[in-house]
Amino acid sequence: MSKIWTPGANASGFDPRSIRRGLDEYLRRCEAELIEIRRDLHAHPEIAFEEFRTTQIIVDFLTAIGLRPRVLPNGTGVICDVRGGDGPMIALRADIDALPQHDTKLVPYRSTVEGAAHNCGHDVHTTMLLGTAHFLAMLAETGWLRGTVRLIFQPAEELPGGARSVIAAGGLDGVRRIFALHCDPAQEVGFLGLRTGAITASYDKIRVDVTGAGGHTARPHLTGDLITAMGAIQVGLPAVLAREIDSRSAHVLAWGRVQAGSAANAIPTQGLLEGTLRCLDPQDRRFALAELERLLGHLAGLYKVGAELESSIDLPPTINEATSVEILRYAGGLALGDDKIAPTGQSIGGEDFSLYVEQVDGALGRFGVRKPGTPKYDLHQGGYDVDEDCITLGVDLEVHMALAALDHAWSEV
Repeated sequence: MSKIWTPGANASGFDPRSIRRGLDEYLRRCEAELIEIRRDLHAHPEIAFEEFRTTQIIVDFLTAIGLRPRVLPNGTGVICDVRGGDGPMIALRADIDALPQHDTKLVPYRSTVEGAAHNCGHDVHTTMLLGTAHFLAMLAETGWLRGTVRLIFQPAEELPGGARSVIAAGGLDGVRRIFALHCDPAQEVGFLGLRTGAITASYDKIRVDVTGAGGHTARPHLTGDLITAMGAIQVGLPAVLAREIDSRSAHVLAWGRVQAGSAANAIPTQGLLEGTLRCLDPQDRRFALAELERLLGHLAGLYKVGAELESSIDLPPTINEATSVEILRYAGGLALGDDKIAPTGQSIGGEDFSLYVEQVDGALGRFGVRKPGTPKYDLHQGGYDVDEDCITLGVDLEVHMALAALDHAWSEV
């Protein structure tokens, strides 16, 4: 029978007070360097699976502090273990890719790459994990780290699905628990938002190809009226689906692309609808994907057209496991203060951290990065920026996350 873990029980020998002075000293000494790294990454963003420069920066940093990073087989992304002798292994993930967007900020570190920008905070995630790696490596050298912390610098979260390349490369092999932080520009710097259960939604890309015989718009009764059929599909699928799933369960089917025809007087032979289906409940997601096939066939039949549905992307919801959330809560109290911990809401956005927590216990926390008194931005907005105080605060938090998680793992040994 596994032992019950009590925060502060020191099952691994972890005593927060004993590392506080050393961590404060490290953060004072390295703050300027970490900010410089973040600004360099921000000025040179790279989109999904093109993060070659970013990967090299990560490799060079980790190698310089005595670690042995391993680049993923596709050439972007890094896995690196900080080993503290025999013992359990936990993992921390940072995503490293940028968005295919423009950076509209007027700052010296504005993106120098046309059509690419770190408007989601992945430059901050990467920098925080590098600082965490450095301090944990120092602990390992002095014998204070009992166990292994796996550092995952993941490519292509925005694609999304880069987590699959990490998992395929053995990134979860031997891992007991996994944790990640995501920048939250709506919250002031230093706040940690936590939630048990679903924190982000599933993400399925939906494509509907509609076909018909075509014809003249003067005589739609002689053919399948493809445009009208597409209108019925566009409106009908979300409307009927909303009546077949419990209204208390958050889900949304929304279209982002509708395309057909090239002439005002001709009914086309082909049309296309593309959108996304997002659900917070895995059971609702399975039901919705199956039900869409049935509903589509019914609507297409009414208008005498053909219709085929294809779903891709295939990300499940991110489900935060309860004990992992409590580990984050404990670590947040040590690093930020108990008054900085608050519940956070659910997002209908997708996050491929979900692929990790499908396989091992873990949790994703939302980390406040907004400078007090400044406007609230949302993720993926061109003017997005952070209060750079979040970098050292984030390192402090991640160090405590790692040590508390190892402490819990030792209590189960």
